[in-house]
Amino acid sequence: MTTTMTLDREAAAPAAPRPRIADDRAMLKAAAELTRDLVHPRPGIYWADLIASSVVGYGALAAAVTFASPVWAVVAGIVSVLALYRGMSMIHELTHVKHAALPGFRTGWNALIGVPMMIPSFMYEGVHNLHHARTRYGTSEDPEYLPLALMKPWTLPVFIIVSMLAPVGLLIRFAILSPLSWLSPRLRQTVVARYSALSINPSFRRRMPEGDEKRRWTVMEVATSLWAIALLAATATGVLPLKAFLVFLAVGSGVALINQVRTLVAHLWENEGEVMTVTAQYLDSVNVPPPALLPVLWAPIGLRYHALHHLLPGVPYHALAEAHRRLSGVLEPASPYYKANYAGLPGLVWKIGRSTMGRR
Repeated sequence: MTTTMTLDREAAAPAAPRPRIADDRAMLKAAAELTRDLVHPRPGIYWADLIASSVVGYGALAAAVTFASPVWAVVAGIVSVLALYRGMSMIHELTHVKHAALPGFRTGWNALIGVPMMIPSFMYEGVHNLHHARTRYGTSEDPEYLPLALMKPWTLPVFIIVSMLAPVGLLIRFAILSPLSWLSPRLRQTVVARYSALSINPSFRRRMPEGDEKRRWTVMEVATSLWAIALLAATATGVLPLKAFLVFLAVGSGVALINQVRTLVAHLWENEGEVMTVTAQYLDSVNVPPPALLPVLWAPIGLRYHALHHLLPGVPYHALAEAHRRLSGVLEPASPYYKANYAGLPGLVWKIGRSTMGRR
């Protein structure tokens, strides 16, 4: 899960070509053979996680609005951010899971998280799968990739800070641009192409939806637009207290901020557009396995095994820990599998920051 950015690939400084990384057949074979029984999603886990995240997230949001004590309001706000971030991260699962295996889950997720938080699933479905396409990853056609490690140092703080404007941008997208675009075919093309994807590649342009995708898109977009308009109207007329509106925006900004930091360390961002082997894509991605504890909060829903997910995109989030355990138990110490494992967030941030410092 990523957010729209305006950084340009041209900001990346040229670097010497790196040798092509060949696929490690032993690792790929082990990954395929040892995890064949782990590809089936468990509906009970998905629904329990979604409902619990929603109840805790919105309950803590209400508490943050009503608490008189600023300290307790902040604590409640943090709890809301973490819980809703977990719930929102499930949009990643929606792009990989077979919906027949989780009947009604897409609708449930959109009702509980997607529409209220103004990130309906069409913003990610049909986009994230391109990031996993064998010949697109790390290229200019990848909507979720920028060579951040090869850019100027100022790009990293901009990358992080701009994400906090996401709630305002989403309000503009759904409360203003959506209704206007239904009246103007030309504006509609622009809104679909440029403002309908959770991506970080500014050159990415989305195609117009068709068929069943268009029908689902329309239902979700209308629902989200009505919610965004109602939210603004209720605030403007005093039905919704201004404090509640601002707390909602602050929680949304907090969620976007954490997600952007997580995105920053999800990959090493060192590819300059070349088509990469599966092993190279794996090594450009990041796992933060146990014993680290904090990834449970900043990389939930299996995102702490992001490199492993690129190796096994069909394995549901609740099975990634077991897949990691199995592979770690059979692969030799010299296997490239272990080279994608990192200790925690600070070291990853330092690694990419140090890389950009050499690009002044």
